[in-house]
Amino acid sequence: MRLGLTGGIGSGKSTAGARLQALGADLIDADAISRRSTAAGGPAIESIRKAFGDAFIDNDGALNREAMRALVFRDPTARQRLESIVHPIVAQGISEHVRASRAPCIVFDVPLLVESPRWRTQLDRVLVVDCSEATQLRRVRARSGWDDATVHAVIRQQASRAQRLSAADLVIFNDEDDLDRLHTLIDRLSPRFGL
Repeated sequence: MRLGLTGGIGSGKSTAGARLQALGADLIDADAISRRSTAAGGPAIESIRKAFGDAFIDNDGALNREAMRALVFRDPTARQRLESIVHPIVAQGISEHVRASRAPCIVFDVPLLVESPRWRTQLDRVLVVDCSEATQLRRVRARSGWDDATVHAVIRQQASRAQRLSAADLVIFNDEDDLDRLHTLIDRLSPRFGL
């Protein structure tokens, strides 16, 4: 079973993915692969330096995330240039992970699952973890300390709730801050995924 997992920032998607992993799924976290590629010594660093300059590499030799985030919010073409560097590296990491997996269910935690048409054809089902925008704001403020304008900017760059819900085979509405409830909902769905 190839299960796509998606949800907006602050939805609880990562928590749902961790629970599926605890139940025996193999979790492929595209964000983690991306972060490794932009860490000090990562395979994307020299290409980022060439495309954006030294100001976008921090003193440790990793991507300067704050500088890049500010640039991407101001200049949409910067995001496209960054993605053209990082996405092929992430795709290769995902392919290697899939080839090595022996789990009954592979969960693809991919931020651009809805936005990118290539993913749907590679998946058996899509699970969306959904919550209201007010919940997203509250959770991200508490977790990351971002102001509302920054959280809204991230939300606007992601697929809309309506787009995610229209792509879903299954939806978990996670507006409550109740970890046990979310785990119970995942546990009930897990047999559908071979777990």
